[in-house]
Amino acid sequence: MSIAVVAGTFDTKGEELTYIATLLRNAGVTVRTVDLGTGGALSVADIPASAVAQCHPDGVKAVLGYNDRGAAVSAMADAFVAFVDRSDWIGGMIGAGGSGGTALVAPAMRSLPVGVPKVLVSTVASGNVAPYVGPSDIMMMYSVTDVQGLNRISRRVLGNAAHALAGMMLNAVDDVAQDKPAVGLTMFGVTTTAVSHIADILVATHDPLVFHATGTGGQSMEKLVDSGLIGAVLDLTTTEVADMLVGGVFPATADRMGAVIRTNVPYVGSVGALDMVNFGARDTVPEKFADRQFHVHNPQVTLMRTTGAENRAFGEWIAARLNQMTGQVRFLLPEGGVSAIDAEDQVFHDPAADAALFAAIEGAVNQTDMRRVLRVPHNLNTVEFANVALQQFREIT
Repeated sequence: MSIAVVAGTFDTKGEELTYIATLLRNAGVTVRTVDLGTGGALSVADIPASAVAQCHPDGVKAVLGYNDRGAAVSAMADAFVAFVDRSDWIGGMIGAGGSGGTALVAPAMRSLPVGVPKVLVSTVASGNVAPYVGPSDIMMMYSVTDVQGLNRISRRVLGNAAHALAGMMLNAVDDVAQDKPAVGLTMFGVTTTAVSHIADILVATHDPLVFHATGTGGQSMEKLVDSGLIGAVLDLTTTEVADMLVGGVFPATADRMGAVIRTNVPYVGSVGALDMVNFGARDTVPEKFADRQFHVHNPQVTLMRTTGAENRAFGEWIAARLNQMTGQVRFLLPEGGVSAIDAEDQVFHDPAADAALFAAIEGAVNQTDMRRVLRVPHNLNTVEFANVALQQFREIT
């Protein structure tokens, strides 16, 4: 039976968390309350803070022995992740709190598989929630008032959150594609033609999962690879590497491609949209880039053309990651350009910059029968390039 976890600091938010638990039980959901408090108060939760703290790699004292609240919260968050990782009975999770409570619950929510319902009511949910949500499917709800006592506002907000979780848990979505292997694809607006063509063809034999290459998109795909939910990757849009190395707003992390390295899933990759670094509105671009070439994609997105030197750096970074992969790898270099706007007569067409990228990859990748770099005489965002990628994908899967 799926069980909902109601998690938070019961020593300070006990009334509010108990209210959530009561509503869930009234809706027909089985509940276990979990205390994450670090103040040492006697817990009224089903699972006390000491039981969670025991899951910390260094034991209870590493969590509850701190006088410093910040250190204690950080240690309890680590302990709660370990608790969740060893609890296969969790069918959903909800938490509520301020910045501290949010920091306690969010990492454990992120460790749950994608698809397990997760609701987090937070005082910080109206701001930048990326550090809390990450590549997961956490639903964050702004608390409006502080999570401090029950009143006419908090009752409604917390009640809506509880009933949202109940609705998700009691109305699970059937997985209609379980009989097909899942494949991850990365896409950007300027690689849509190629990736959409591939996805449309693969759907007959696979469950194609397309991820928007916005930094978090790549992380989400790799989270699913690590969890065994994606068995092969068509990573044609690696633009997140450019933002990471140059300073754009859609950066990868240093672990980009790490899931492929760890799992050895078949990998077909390319250099999609490495001709650009992404920024917000034009007036948000750092002054140090004032003399660069720009293209305003829309009022909220400004693209900056990458240089030959930057492309060499991208190629060297990618090659180092490819060399760590021990599964089947095919990496494709599109000689006609790396995006829709790097085609002939388009605004970012720069054959010299592309050549620097290609040369860096070819020069640094240790090619074997398993790991190959191939040149393709087409622009990446074309059906012709997509067909080559499909051919390579079928050869290694």
